[in-house]
Amino acid sequence: MELIFEISETGRKGYSLPACDVPEIDVSEIHRRKSPAELPEVSEPQVMRHFVNLSVLNHHVDEDFYPLGSCTMKYNPKINEEAARLEGFTNIHPLQPEKTTQGALKLMYELGEYLKKIVNLEAITLQPAAGAQGEFSAISMFKAYFNKKNENRKYILVPDSAHGTNPASVNFSGFKPVTLPSNDKGLVDIDKLKELMTDEVAGLMLTNPNTLGLFEKSVKLITEIVHQKGGLVYLDGANLNALLGITRAGDSGFDAVHFNLHKTFSTPHGGGGPGSGPVAVRKILENYLPAPTVSMNNKTYFLNYDIPHSIGKVQTFHGNFLVMVKAYTFLRIIGEQGLKEISKSAILNANYIIQSLKNDYYLAYSDFCMHEGVLSGKNLKERGIKTLDVAKRLLDFGLHAPTVYFPLIVSEALMIEPTDSESKETLDKFIEVMKKIRKEADDNPDILKTAPHSTPVRRLDEVKAIKELKTIWTK
Repeated sequence: MELIFEISETGRKGYSLPACDVPEIDVSEIHRRKSPAELPEVSEPQVMRHFVNLSVLNHHVDEDFYPLGSCTMKYNPKINEEAARLEGFTNIHPLQPEKTTQGALKLMYELGEYLKKIVNLEAITLQPAAGAQGEFSAISMFKAYFNKKNENRKYILVPDSAHGTNPASVNFSGFKPVTLPSNDKGLVDIDKLKELMTDEVAGLMLTNPNTLGLFEKSVKLITEIVHQKGGLVYLDGANLNALLGITRAGDSGFDAVHFNLHKTFSTPHGGGGPGSGPVAVRKILENYLPAPTVSMNNKTYFLNYDIPHSIGKVQTFHGNFLVMVKAYTFLRIIGEQGLKEISKSAILNANYIIQSLKNDYYLAYSDFCMHEGVLSGKNLKERGIKTLDVAKRLLDFGLHAPTVYFPLIVSEALMIEPTDSESKETLDKFIEVMKKIRKEADDNPDILKTAPHSTPVRRLDEVKAIKELKTIWTK
C-alpha cells in the first residue's frame, strides 16, 4: 500500500476555504516557518480511500479475536461511545464554575461510589490516567503515609509474577523493589515472604490473580503477614476482570487497589483510546489522596481540595473524564448482578482454551486458571520453533497473537486472555488454529519460521526498529 506522500501531486487539494472575514494580521518574522510544511497534496476522495483502506489493515477487537494476555481486550459496546459524545459531556471545561458542571461531577461521584463498593474500600481518586499511574499514585501514598509516621521504610516487595510496571512504580515513588519469589505452584512463597517482611519494608504489591492467571489461595495470610509488620498491601487491579462480584479487595485485607477502567469496564485502549486508573484506598490513606476528589454535600457536588496530606496532582485537572463516562455507562447497563457473570464467563472461557490446548503446548502450572492462562512453546524448541513463530503464524489466520514471553517465569510463554465477551464459536476457532499451527510445527516448520505470509508487512527486524526508529516520512 502506498504512503499518502507517494500519491501526492503538487497543486492538488481536497478543500476550499471561505474568504477571510476577520482582519488580517502580519505575523512577526520570529513566529513564521522558515520553509513550508511538508504536507501531502491530495484530493478528498484520495484522503478518504487512503485512510479507510489503512484502517482495515490494523487488527482490532471489532474485527476478530484479540486474546492479548493481561490486557483484557474485551468488546467495547457502542452505547459507551454514544454516551461519551453527548454535548453535555464534550462541551464543558474543567475550569467552569462547579454549579455549571453538576452533571459531570455527579457522574464522577457515582462512578467512584460504584468502584468503592466493588472492592469494599472507603475512599477513591479518579485522577490517574492508567494502571501504571494508578500504581505510582498508590505507592506514593504509601510513602507519604510512612513519612507522616516518621518511619523510614525503604523497600516494597514485588512478586516475580508481577506486572513489569510494578518495580518501576516502586522506584518512581522513592522505594526500592525487592523480588518475592514464587513457589513450585506459581504462587507467593509464604516462607520467603515471612523472611523478607522486615520493619524496613513498607509493603507488598500483589497481582491477584497473578500473571500466570492463578489465584493466590493464601491471600488473607499474605496480607496478615504484611500487616503484622506494620506494612501496607497494594492490589494491582489489572486482573480485576476475574474477581468482579466474587471477591473484594477490602475483604482480603488490601489497603489500596487500582482499577483499569479501560480494561475491566470496556472502554477502548491500546490503539483505541486513552486509559483511566482510579485508585481506591482504606480510610487510613484517605488524607493522602491526590487532590481534588469529588464530594457531595446536600446533593450538591464539588471538587474537594481539603485533603490534609495529599500527594498532589498526578494528572492534569481531574483525569480522563470521557473514559469515566464510558465506564459509568457500562456499569449502569451491567448492574451489580451482571458483574459476577462477567467474571464467571471470563474464567470459563480461559479454562476452556487452556484445557483444550494443554496437550499441544506445554502447561507449566497445572492448576485451573482464572481469567487468563499461560501455555508455553518450549516443547517446540527441538523443532527449531519459537513462541514468536507461533504468534506470527496466528496473524495469517486473521487472529491477533496472545502476549508472548511474559510472564518471565515461564519459558517461551503464551499468555492467553479470551475475556468474557467472546463466544464459544470464537474460542473453538482459536483452538482449531492453534492445533493446526502445532501440527505445522511437526510437518512444515518453515511455514512458521517465515510467517506471517498474508499481512501487509512481513516479519520486522524488531532490534533494528528499536535502534533506528523512524516516525516521520522523508523523501
